[in-house]
Amino acid sequence: MLMAHPVILRGLVSEYESLRDLHAENGSPNAEHRLQNVAYTRCVSTGTRDIDTALIAAHHQLPGARPEDDSLLTSG
Repeated sequence: MLMAHPVILRGLVSEYESLRDLHAENGSPNAEHRLQNVAYTRCVSTGTRDIDTALIAAHHQLPGARPEDDSLLTSG
């Protein structure tokens, strides 16, 4: 599997979290569209199919993560 560069991955995580908060506040169509785009890109960059798993995978792939701790990831 291809691995996203940590700088790119960290940026995607940060942007997703910011957009999620922005969308929760005002729910603009533009924020929702960008949120969906970033969520999709995160899923692709982490080899996952849903945003929650992508977030967990991204945190595991970033520097400083403890790779032996996969207790949050589900199998299947």
